[in-house]
Amino acid sequence: MKYLTEFRNGEIAQRMAREIHAVTTRPWKIMEICGGQTHSIIKNGIDQMLPSGIEMVHGPGCPVCVTPLELIDKALAIAARPEVIFCSFGDMLRVPGTDRDLFQVKSLGGDVRIVYSPLDAVELARKNPDRQVVFFGVGFETTAPANAMSVHVARRSGLKNFSMLVSHVLVPPAIDALLSDPRNRIDAFLAAGHVCSVMGTWQYPALAEKFHVPLVVTGFEPLDLLDGIRRAVLQLESGRYEVENAYARVVTVEGNRPAQKLLEEVFEVTDRAWRGIGVIPNSGWKLSAAYRDFDAEQRFDISGIHAHESPLCHSGDVLRGALKPDQCPAFGRQCSPRHPLGATMVSSEGACAAYFNYGRFLSADDLASAGKA
Repeated sequence: MKYLTEFRNGEIAQRMAREIHAVTTRPWKIMEICGGQTHSIIKNGIDQMLPSGIEMVHGPGCPVCVTPLELIDKALAIAARPEVIFCSFGDMLRVPGTDRDLFQVKSLGGDVRIVYSPLDAVELARKNPDRQVVFFGVGFETTAPANAMSVHVARRSGLKNFSMLVSHVLVPPAIDALLSDPRNRIDAFLAAGHVCSVMGTWQYPALAEKFHVPLVVTGFEPLDLLDGIRRAVLQLESGRYEVENAYARVVTVEGNRPAQKLLEEVFEVTDRAWRGIGVIPNSGWKLSAAYRDFDAEQRFDISGIHAHESPLCHSGDVLRGALKPDQCPAFGRQCSPRHPLGATMVSSEGACAAYFNYGRFLSADDLASAGKA
């Protein structure tokens, strides 16, 4: 249990919280980028340990949540085709499209399978040469190397029946877009440790300098997050805006160079639409020219699919940090894990799911409504 129980020590957590209280003289808004960090903050009550002036704002750090509705509908259309074996990680299966999700496609006869690695999908393509195998490649930089490797292996193996529906997004351009928004209210960021384990921290100093905001790379355990918050507050109180690595046991400045080299070969940077936010320039990856034959969007005729968000769902505001989940009128009423309006309610990293699952933000009426849903 090394690097786990030692980062959940309640006595040390209380000491860190007291230090944050002691140094805080002004209200500050700190955004955690990763949805895994959001869940840890809410689950462990870290937000309740902080001074009243410190507000944790939940960012667009759930790759499932920011996958556009239009791309979800394209995935559903491909998955329903009789010649297709559609493969995905389990967190995508209950994400609602316009009128159904992947579980419902499966119940109607679609061959939808949960895999634990994209290489499992490559193996399925080998074993089923008469079927088209499609992997739903969703994620930030964290999952991209494994997805890139799967396409690389498929190409090297000469597999013609494997393709990937790509929805990869990049963190630094999203931070830039959030801070460039005139409605921005963020004073500091907690950057995602797993993303930086792949990409390093070298991209972040330019953002800290450009927007005069501290960026602290943190992990996901309670003490990781409290230490990241402490460092961010110390910078804010002293007028500094630097990049600090509070996750040095995993993250380096340069990151994982072999992984980055593979990513540069398989993918190329592109503009990418983020659900609820819109198109952010240079914020995603698509397959490079050498691997374009493995692009599921090109292989299947799905270009005419367009979608519109439910007017009841305010997940876009939640993802931008403009709204807390429990401030959405539909939260716990029209929208619950059993009948979600958006991905933020069903993703394992969704902010709405965190607020619902840990119960602190639900009234008795909300629970009754959710039970009837």
